[in-house]
Amino acid sequence: MKVLLIAYDNGSYISWFPHGLAYIAAAVKNAGHEVAIYNQDKFHYPDEHLTDFLNKNKFDVAGVGVIAGYYQYRQLLKIARAVNNTKHRPYFIIGGHGPSPEPEYFLKKTNADAAVIGEGDATIVELLEALNKRRDLGSVKGVAFCDKGKVVINPRRELIKDIDSLPFPAFELFPLDYYRLLRAPHADNRDFVMPVVSGRGCPFKCTFCYRMDEGFRPRKPEAIIEEIEFLKNKYRITYVIFSDELLMSSSKRVTDICEAFLKAGLNIKWCCNGRLNFALPKVLGLMKKAGCLFINYGIESMDDNVLKNMKKGLTAEMIVKGIEATLASGISPGFNMIFGNIGDTKKTLKKAVRFLVKYDDCSQLRTIRPVTPYPGSPLYYHAIKNGLLKDCGDFYENKHVNSDLVSVNFTQMSDSEFHKCLLEANTELLNNYFKKKSGERINEAKSLYLGRNVNFRGFRQT
Repeated sequence: MKVLLIAYDNGSYISWFPHGLAYIAAAVKNAGHEVAIYNQDKFHYPDEHLTDFLNKNKFDVAGVGVIAGYYQYRQLLKIARAVNNTKHRPYFIIGGHGPSPEPEYFLKKTNADAAVIGEGDATIVELLEALNKRRDLGSVKGVAFCDKGKVVINPRRELIKDIDSLPFPAFELFPLDYYRLLRAPHADNRDFVMPVVSGRGCPFKCTFCYRMDEGFRPRKPEAIIEEIEFLKNKYRITYVIFSDELLMSSSKRVTDICEAFLKAGLNIKWCCNGRLNFALPKVLGLMKKAGCLFINYGIESMDDNVLKNMKKGLTAEMIVKGIEATLASGISPGFNMIFGNIGDTKKTLKKAVRFLVKYDDCSQLRTIRPVTPYPGSPLYYHAIKNGLLKDCGDFYENKHVNSDLVSVNFTQMSDSEFHKCLLEANTELLNNYFKKKSGERINEAKSLYLGRNVNFRGFRQT
């Protein structure tokens, strides 16, 4: 079968490499199908371009996967219209974090033929086989589909236990010369950057988080190294972003990975997502030695009661200790902070701002955003149970219109008060960031003019 996979446009100058799509492409290609990628992300094609492309190039199947963001949801609706308006409409499949928890809603909104629920590597292959042989889809686990106007939701598929058995993402089908221009903290202008997945899932259960599948399945260090070596040799990648939910799932795992990197002489810059309860001086020192430059931490709050409500598994004391250890190791921390969770007040927000102003080394521009109860998360069902949200349609059509505006208000303040507090908080954070950046540039100027720094290359911003 001829299959077109659509990399949607998210409006970025350099888009993030679509890892999920690339894993699906590899699975479909290995099953013997012909696979093409439609790079709306790179070329910023208008919606009608996809319709025209499908009219001129006949495909049996078209597929797209999206996460649960407001922007991605609206992009999906546009892509669906473009596909549905074609003369030779292909069989249309949707997937990803967006459709997975509420497939019936998404199928009806997009008029797609089927939705892949959760992990799609094995599901998509079986679905295509069933379509090719005109078999009943009722036996294909992990899909929802339309049958005579009704939506049928099949049982979930068992997870792939050994994810190292999967092929590498189908890098050869994507314009890597474009994706590798992605920037990362402390990357220099000569670095080529690529995301790599070190595992699937997360062992923690924060209430605001929706994960398609339970549990955590790490890749072996040897498999990670093999992929990085491939990317270095074929595409000259010098900096890796570990893009999965959590590389720092335990002290032992981080230690094993770093020791394997050092033993292999990997010599790569990298960053990852981390947990502050594993941010120990010995572990961080090893990470720095193995090439880690930046750890993106999910902090969320600096109030112990709010942290407990969201089942974060952290305390404010642990957070401060972990951040201080990270900075002392020479690694930059990334600060993810959200506001508006159960128990949040003006005082809890001020705690977060004071913490960020004190510890942020400004390796990235960070602001505080409202918590969002994405469909499938415990917070989503809490909102429905307490009358704050009606259903999935209410979330996407009425509430979740922008990630920086409150969608569901779990605090005791009005929406207007809520936004005023965020304005004040983020004004302070923005002023702090640009004050520090201004100081850095002025110091560069002093080095240039007073120290005659002949290595200075101009006041540039990548």
